[in-house]
Amino acid sequence: MKWASALQDYCNYLRIERGLSDNSITNYRLDVVKLINFLSVKNIEVSPIQISEEILQQFIYEIAGDVNARSQSRIISGLRGFFNYLVFEDYRKDNPLDLIESPKIGRKLPDTISTEEIDLLIATIDLSKAEGERNRAILETLYGCGLRVSELTELKISDLFFKEGFIKVTGKGNKQRFVPVSEYTQKYINIYKDEVRIHQKINKDASDTLFLNRRGNPLTRAMIFTIIKRLAEKAGIQKKISPHTFRHSFATHLLENGADLRAIQQMLGHESITTTEVYMHVDRKHLREVMEQFHPRR
Repeated sequence: MKWASALQDYCNYLRIERGLSDNSITNYRLDVVKLINFLSVKNIEVSPIQISEEILQQFIYEIAGDVNARSQSRIISGLRGFFNYLVFEDYRKDNPLDLIESPKIGRKLPDTISTEEIDLLIATIDLSKAEGERNRAILETLYGCGLRVSELTELKISDLFFKEGFIKVTGKGNKQRFVPVSEYTQKYINIYKDEVRIHQKINKDASDTLFLNRRGNPLTRAMIFTIIKRLAEKAGIQKKISPHTFRHSFATHLLENGADLRAIQQMLGHESITTTEVYMHVDRKHLREVMEQFHPRR
């Protein structure tokens, strides 16, 4: 078995059997490509079926000097998934990464911004330009619904159920969920949709996509990052802000105001409550208030 065919089969498995998004598949593919490139540079001729734990240890030692512990851990996890697939398909009897430990990494607390900073970012938008209303609707949707950037770019007009107060979101692994949307957020989506978007020349394939670029095509993830980066620079905010910052802020502010962790988990689309629990560590002030309110020795 050659690496190219094994990698292609693995990507097909991730897409068809696991239902992963193109972005996730690309990341898993790159992990295996890093290993293939290492073998090429070192002139190590070995197939995916024959490669040993010792060679993989050598590869991991090599990348340890180039990437941080978190990236190293992610690459090991990606490769472990690839070899688990080969075991699953009976190409191998064992996973050579089973005995290789990932580096210990601390839990990274998510970056957040305050409501004042969110208001400042939105106030910085130039509404005299055609894309102004669109950009305001984008930021209000990211913060108002806690969406991932890919969920935002793939949001459809047919996913808007404003009478019921929800939007339908397609998350990781094509899993769908309904997220509440406030009348405040609905207002800015409707302004963009009914007063700006309606005047655009829209490509047929993008007719149902909500947020479009000037050429009538869906916005890319990179464009959303660029929009937010430019607004942060214009607003003079020194923090590193990305689309995910709005998602983290959405969850943190809900928690600070007394929202139930399970409800936040459902809105964010987290499979495990453990993933959502990271927000419990973000605001110590909130934890202290809970203690003072509910502990019998307060």
